[in-house]
Amino acid sequence: RLGYDLERGRQDLSTHPFSTAFGPGDVRITTRVSRDFFNECLFGSIHESGHAMYNQGMGQNIDRTPLWGGASPGVHESQSRFWENLVGRSLPFWRHFYPSLVATFPEPLRGVDEEAFYRAVNRSYPSLIRVEADEVTYNMHVLLRFELENEMLEGTLKVKDLPEAWNARFKSYLGLNVPNDREGALQDIHWSYVSFGIFPGYTIGNLISAQLMEKIRTEIPDLEAQIGKGQFAALLGWLRKNVHRHGRKFTPNELLERVTGKPLTAAPWIAYVQQKFGALYGLQAARH
Repeated sequence: RLGYDLERGRQDLSTHPFSTAFGPGDVRITTRVSRDFFNECLFGSIHESGHAMYNQGMGQNIDRTPLWGGASPGVHESQSRFWENLVGRSLPFWRHFYPSLVATFPEPLRGVDEEAFYRAVNRSYPSLIRVEADEVTYNMHVLLRFELENEMLEGTLKVKDLPEAWNARFKSYLGLNVPNDREGALQDIHWSYVSFGIFPGYTIGNLISAQLMEKIRTEIPDLEAQIGKGQFAALLGWLRKNVHRHGRKFTPNELLERVTGKPLTAAPWIAYVQQKFGALYGLQAARH
C-alpha cells in the first residue's frame, strides 16, 4: 500500500531487519517477528520499505552507473525513518489502517480504541534495543554508539572492554541496566562486519526526514487527508521526483538545498517532536 513494489522485491524473515539491493529490479527487505512486541515487525517492515522504495525509485538513466545508490547513509536513513515515523506513526495513518488491524487481531485489540493504540505505538520510554526505541530517545542510542565507536578507533577503548563501557554509558544515558551482551553491545550487526561510521546516519536521517516533511507540507497541503484515506501516491511521487531519482548525483547538503532551499538543520525535527509529543503528553515547550 505504501508503494514498495513486490514485483521487483520480496520480504523474508531474519534475525536483524535489513534491506539489500542488486539493482532497481531486485530490492529485498527482511524483518523479524516477536509474539510479544507488535512494533518490532510492523515498524521494522515500514522502515525497510522506506529504504527499498528509495532504491526502486532511482532513475533508469543512472542504472548501472556509479551514481546509482543513496546520496549518503544519512539520506538513505531519512527515507526509512520518514516512512516509519512521520507516516507510519502518525494519527492519520492509523485512522485509516486501525480498523484493518483490529479485524486481523481482534482478540489482542479488544477494547483498544484508535486513540489508545496511537498513544501506545508512540509511547516514549527508555529501552534496551535501538531499533525498538521511540522517536525521542532513539538519538541517545545513536550518541552512545558514536562515542564508543570513536573511542575504539582512537585506541582509547579496547574491543575487549567494550561491553563494560557500553553498560556503564547506557546506564548513564538511559537509566537501564543491560542484562546481557545480546541486548547490549552485540545487538547490532554493523560492527560485526566492520561497518563503522554508519550510526550517525540514523540521527542525520531523522533530521533530514523532518526537513523534507516540512517542505512537502507546503507543496501537498492536503497530505494528512491523503494519508488518512490510505493514499500515498502523491507523497511517494514527490520523493521520487525530488530525492530518489537523483541517486548519488548530489551531495547530501546539495540535495537538501536543492529540495528545501536550506542546508541541514535540526529545527524542523525539534519542532516536530515538540509538537507531537507535547500533544501526546500534555507538555508545553520550554521557553529559551
